[in-house]
Amino acid sequence: MVTLDDSIIVRYKGYGKKFEIFADPDLAFALRTREIEDVDLDKLLAVEEIFENAQEGKRASREDLLEVFKTDDIYDVAKKIIEKGELGLTAKQRKDMQDRKKMQIISLIAKDAINPQTNTPHPPARIERAIEEAKVNIDPFKNTEELLKEVIKAIRPIIPIKFEKLKIAVKIPPEYAGRSYGAIANFANIKREEWGADGSWMALVEVSASLQSEFYGLVNKLTRGEGEVKLIKDLSGKK
Repeated sequence: MVTLDDSIIVRYKGYGKKFEIFADPDLAFALRTREIEDVDLDKLLAVEEIFENAQEGKRASREDLLEVFKTDDIYDVAKKIIEKGELGLTAKQRKDMQDRKKMQIISLIAKDAINPQTNTPHPPARIERAIEEAKVNIDPFKNTEELLKEVIKAIRPIIPIKFEKLKIAVKIPPEYAGRSYGAIANFANIKREEWGADGSWMALVEVSASLQSEFYGLVNKLTRGEGEVKLIKDLSGKK
């Protein structure tokens, strides 16, 4: 459970009434941006109460909760307050969340995009400089997918960028198949798979073009050089 000292007050106004909760700032932020769907109530709230005035300790009435939220369940009400209310972040908390969101966006671009002029990934530092040069506003409360689209649109005039997926056929010998499956499934998107009569594992996987060499290295390491990989095509149909 988050302590009162480390919590933030989240405020919501509706139907002429005010509701407040003491919440964990990181979990409230994650719920607000839908990075997580659920969290235990005792981890989310410093005090398992809905307040009319949190600092004065004045609790909201059950009648007001039912009128505004159609429920008096503390968890359901708290989630609605977080989703629609105002998160009382300090300047430092907001800056930290902006920085984390920016690094998340940079990581996604570095992982999935390439420079079409060289067919190599963009270094994270280059992506960060492009974001700063484009003066992109990193809204920590915006959905990551939506923000990613905005960032890509803003930095395209600054750095050449292309998102490309590759389809790769993989064959893992039986003695390595069991322990290799999980590692490959975590790294790549398995599109099709089958097990051979001898216990070997064959699959068609999809990986970002920027991670092609890394994927080949992973298969080589897992199978001590005995695994087989073959580039089938990219998603544009290029052999």
